[in-house]
Amino acid sequence: MGKQNRRKPIFLENIEIIDTANKGKSVAKHEGRAIFVHGGVPGDVCDIKVFKRRKKFWEARIEKIHIYSNRRTKPKCEHFGTCGGCKWQNMQYSSQLEFKQNEVINNLKRIGGIELPKHEKILASKNQYFYRNKMEFSFSNKRWLTLEEINSEEEISEKNALGFNVPGMFDKIINLNNCHLQKNPSNSIRLSVKQFADKNGLSYFDIRNHEGLLRNLMIRTTSSKDLMVLVQFYENDKKNIQLLMEHLKTTFPEITSLLYIVNQKANNTIYDQEVICYNGKDHIIEEIDGLYFKIGAKSFFQTNSEQAKILYQKTKELADINSKDIVYDLYTGTGTIAQYIATKAKKVVGIDSVAEGIKAAYKNAERNNITNCTFYNGDMKEIFTDKFTSENGHPDIIITDPPRDGMHKKVVEQIMEIEPKRVVYVSCNSATQARDIALMDKKYKVTHIQPVDMFPQTHHVENIIVLELK
Repeated sequence: MGKQNRRKPIFLENIEIIDTANKGKSVAKHEGRAIFVHGGVPGDVCDIKVFKRRKKFWEARIEKIHIYSNRRTKPKCEHFGTCGGCKWQNMQYSSQLEFKQNEVINNLKRIGGIELPKHEKILASKNQYFYRNKMEFSFSNKRWLTLEEINSEEEISEKNALGFNVPGMFDKIINLNNCHLQKNPSNSIRLSVKQFADKNGLSYFDIRNHEGLLRNLMIRTTSSKDLMVLVQFYENDKKNIQLLMEHLKTTFPEITSLLYIVNQKANNTIYDQEVICYNGKDHIIEEIDGLYFKIGAKSFFQTNSEQAKILYQKTKELADINSKDIVYDLYTGTGTIAQYIATKAKKVVGIDSVAEGIKAAYKNAERNNITNCTFYNGDMKEIFTDKFTSENGHPDIIITDPPRDGMHKKVVEQIMEIEPKRVVYVSCNSATQARDIALMDKKYKVTHIQPVDMFPQTHHVENIIVLELK
């Protein structure tokens, strides 16, 4: 009986949302317990339904709002509230910036536990919508059904979808009508692919049974009007692959790089897959401040090109490089930061684990007439050693821009061992950044903090930290 009672939902009335939390949630408190609320904006007063109870926190959804926060705004997207892509569309942009900056500072204080200098104001994004240069959409034969559809007595015949996963549900996809994250022809291409697939009876991926033809659609754009479209298929059905690829080629002649992959693994990652160029080039070109960068299907490149320019400009400024400095660029990707700073340095050494990215980095350096950059491919914790630094020169400055998981402990230890005079740490996850910086506190002090908003309408924020040798 006790277990049954604990499973009953709890309804709480007139609860005030007081702050934002991780992964786009908001925070309320009740009798000293933190409650993470989906869809709330700080300043809301609402009735909530608790659906998950843990020892230290609860999770809840809003049932009714009595007082609407003055931080609220009307979401632009019809899919807001179901789609998990832009969880802060209901919050004014000025408030988004405020809470992102607070998150960075709070993580550095709470997780880093170190003395912090005065931080700079977060750099806002010029474009608050249609700013992404890369989007990935999933096909599924299990479309997310609305409550009205579920409650109706009509039989649901159309269950295929092309769009985004419902948060927390790996096998349910929201069928998107219009997305506000990437400029056209992104929406037109996605809608055309779905219409063509439905008309020709092409099968959609079943993630549970691992069957079906259509698996994933990636669209990449550049400021120079290059356009990459990559279709990921599960079944190697050559006839229907040809059918869809030819449709894309003839319907969208503006596509400069038309690619496909047949991926029969359990996951969607493409780094170990063969990319087949169906038409055009196998890459696209992006331009930033007169530098040109080749981007392949597997290449990492900042997804907000306009704001990437701001990020790189600030990184270059804060690195304070002189003509005698040897600079290491860890997690270099396609060598973007390395080449952006190259004119200031004596030598730049870039390292990354993705072989295609390193190949592109060399091509980019050749295209940009940069001769003082060298690039190495390998696992960072294995390649970044004493032997490596003795062969490539002791770094005066290290710039590091790791993935969300942050730097491996061995990489942090190596930085501490070789003691560059300055480390510029660029991160898309201030929590792991704070963890790494705490490990460096014995030898380094933080002298500069600069948040940069790369992802409006979301809780994500980029942050630059400068560490100086004590």
